[in-house]
Amino acid sequence: MKARASARWWCSDPVSTLSEISAQKCFGGWLKRYQHRSQVLDCDMIFGVFLPPQAKSQPVPALWWLSGLTCTDENFMIKSGAQQRAAELGLAIICPDTSPRGTDLPGEHDTYDFGSGAGFYVNATEQPWAGHYQMYDYVTKELPALVNEQLPVTGEASISGHSMGGHGALICALKNPGAYRSVSAFAPICHPASAPWGIKAFSAYLGEDRNTWAEWDASQLVHHAEEQLPILIDQGDEDEWLGEQLKPGALEQACIATHHPLDLRIREGYDHSYFFVASFLGEHLEHHARALGLIPGNQG
Repeated sequence: MKARASARWWCSDPVSTLSEISAQKCFGGWLKRYQHRSQVLDCDMIFGVFLPPQAKSQPVPALWWLSGLTCTDENFMIKSGAQQRAAELGLAIICPDTSPRGTDLPGEHDTYDFGSGAGFYVNATEQPWAGHYQMYDYVTKELPALVNEQLPVTGEASISGHSMGGHGALICALKNPGAYRSVSAFAPICHPASAPWGIKAFSAYLGEDRNTWAEWDASQLVHHAEEQLPILIDQGDEDEWLGEQLKPGALEQACIATHHPLDLRIREGYDHSYFFVASFLGEHLEHHARALGLIPGNQG
């Protein structure tokens, strides 16, 4: 099914038409939402963009932000407070949705941690999900091609995310050497193949053969990474999901074993919420801005 979905994508015109559905001026730039027809997901999709004021005169690099369970393209833009610092840095932010929309597959809307709002950024191989749930190809191929073609961005990119989206950011970076200048995450699902959220999603999207799950698990992908892009992670020690679902220790051990650079920062007293994300997001934006050449200094 994976090969069929890729063929569908590459045999068609990769760039669809963007339809702007909202625009608000923000810190001298623009916060916009666009709709388009996704060939990869076979449905209409909406994504959010913050374009800093510098984009009015020249293309700018972009940070791709992948959101977590139950989120849409709007959660980060509304809750994070990222726009002011991004405007100062000259950094665009692209926020895809978290799953296909409008497909109404059986059971798709029944639970918060599977189906709608829970695409897990994988390419599903099992029915009925394989026909639509190709979120990995969407966020790494189709949507970047669309954004780079039709919006004022340079094509230079970094990637980050929160929770399920942190998992997505990690696997996108680990599976695509050279595609991103930097990667970071907030409270990512680091070892989904051994976490209840991941086991539930992977069993349905990918099938019961757990050997195939390693392709979508950051703690296992680190062992085969072709590029050792430094990983920055912030994790709250009062996060209710820390032990059972997120498992940063598994990624830490994998990085130690492979000498993969990892800066894992445990934040005392912080939980899983966007209050936590907003507290340290400025440091992540600067981390990516350094890697993208927007401000001087060593990445770290």
